[in-house]
Amino acid sequence: MLIEGKTGTWEIVIGLEVHAQVTSQAKLFSGADTSFGAEPNTQVSFIDAAFPGMLPVINRFCVEQAVKTGLGLGAQINLRSVFDRKNYFYADLPAGYQISQYTQPIVGKGTLTIDLPDGTSRDIGITRLHLEQDAGKSMHDQHPSKTYVDLNRSGVALMEIVSEPDLRSPEEAGAYLRKLRAILRYLGTCDGNMEEGSMRCDANVSVRKVGSKEFGTRCEIKNVNSVRFVMQAIEYEARRQVDLLEEGGTVVQETRLFDSGKGVTRSMRSKEHAHDYRYFPDPDLLPLVLEKSWVEGLKAALPELPDAKKDRFIAKYKLTPYDAGVLVAEKESAEYFEAVAKNRKDPKLAANWVMSELFAVLNRKNVDIAQSPVTAAALASLLNLIENNTISGRIAKDVFAEMVDSGKDAAVIVEEKGLKQVTDTGAIEKAVDDVLAANAAKVEQIKGGNVKVVGWLVGQIMKGTGGKANPGMVNEILKKKLGI
Repeated sequence: MLIEGKTGTWEIVIGLEVHAQVTSQAKLFSGADTSFGAEPNTQVSFIDAAFPGMLPVINRFCVEQAVKTGLGLGAQINLRSVFDRKNYFYADLPAGYQISQYTQPIVGKGTLTIDLPDGTSRDIGITRLHLEQDAGKSMHDQHPSKTYVDLNRSGVALMEIVSEPDLRSPEEAGAYLRKLRAILRYLGTCDGNMEEGSMRCDANVSVRKVGSKEFGTRCEIKNVNSVRFVMQAIEYEARRQVDLLEEGGTVVQETRLFDSGKGVTRSMRSKEHAHDYRYFPDPDLLPLVLEKSWVEGLKAALPELPDAKKDRFIAKYKLTPYDAGVLVAEKESAEYFEAVAKNRKDPKLAANWVMSELFAVLNRKNVDIAQSPVTAAALASLLNLIENNTISGRIAKDVFAEMVDSGKDAAVIVEEKGLKQVTDTGAIEKAVDDVLAANAAKVEQIKGGNVKVVGWLVGQIMKGTGGKANPGMVNEILKKKLGI
C-alpha cells in the first residue's frame, strides 16, 4: 500500500509481534489451570502470585508446543536457550519481573508464506519465537475509583512470534495473521481465539519515502485483538505519520493503543528500549537444553500443514488455487471437504457446495463448521443423489435447506416430498411437446435465428414438471425437436 502525499509517495513498513497462548492445561512454570472464563483469582498458584521462596519448574509440554510451532514455521530450533527476567513494575505483575527470553530464544529465524488476493504469494521472515509467561489482568471497569487485579492469566505460557519488517500493507498484515493462526491451529499449539485473548498482536508501523532504504521512526500499536482491527489500526497509524511528516513534524517512537470504536490510535507511553527492562538470566532456571533426536521426532510427527494441504488438494482434487486456499484456511473446513469429496466422481462439486451453500448457512447461523447442522456424511449423501440423477442440482438446494431445518437425511426428504427427478424419456417428451404447442410464437423466433429463446423454453418445461425433469435430457430433446 502506497500513500500519496504533497511531497511524494510514502511506503508503509510493518512488523508484527504476535503473543500466542500455548495450548496447555497448566501454566509455564506452575501446575495452575489455564481454562478460559474462570472466576477471578481462582486459578492462581503460589508461584503465579510470587510468594517468597516459590521456585518455577518448566512445563515440558509447553516447550514441546513451542518447538512444534517453530518447526511448522520452518524455523531454526535452538538446542540451547535461556530464560531471562524482564523487569518492570505494575500491579498485575506481582513478582516485579516477567520470565521471558531475550538474547537466546528457543526458536530462531523462519519463514511464513502469505497468499495475496491477486493470486501471488510472498515470503515473510520470522525473526524469532520465544517463550514467556503472561502477566495478570488489571480491570478498570469494576469500580468507579479502584482497579481490580485478576491473576488467573499470571504465568500462562505465551509464544511471542516476531516477524521481520517485511509487510507493506494492512492487507498483507491481515494475510500474515490469518496464515499464522491457521498454522497454529493445525499444529494444535494455540487455539487462535483473538476474542478470548489467546492470540494478541502488537503492530510496529513506520513510513518512508518510496525508494528510501532507511527505516522511519516506528510506533508500536499494543494488544490489538482482531485481524480486522489490526488492519484498521495500521492504516490509520500510517496515514497519521504521513500527515505529521508532510506538515514538517516528527514521529515520536512510542507505544500507542487502538480505539476500535473511533478507529484511531492514541498515545499510551514512550516506547521502552531493551535496557529499560534490565534483562538478565533468571537465576532460578537453568539453561534449557534440548536433544536433537527429540526435536527430530517432533518434526517427523508434524501434521500436514496448510501449504502442503493446499498443494495436495490442487493435485488430487483438481481444485483451483483459490478454492484450495479457501478450504484449507481452517483445519476443520479442510477435513469436512475431504470427507465429502472422498470417492466422489467430481470433487469440484463437493468444493462448490461446501464453499457456497454450507458456508452461507454457517455465516447465517454464526457458527463454525464443527457445529454445522449438516454433517459431512449427510452432505455427501445429498451429492450422491445429484450424481446418480435422482434429483437435479436446483432441487438439491431445496433439499439442503430442509436438511438444515429438520436434520433429516437427504434421501428421506426426497422420498417424503416426491422430489425424484423425472428421467423417463416419454414423460419429458410430452412436457416438451406441451410447451412447444403453447408457445408457437417463441418457436418461430428460434427458427428465425434467435436461439436465446431456447433458454426460456427450458425454463417453462422445468416449471411445468415442478423442476423434476432432468435438465440435460430436457435440453437434448428440445433441441432435437427444434432441429438445432
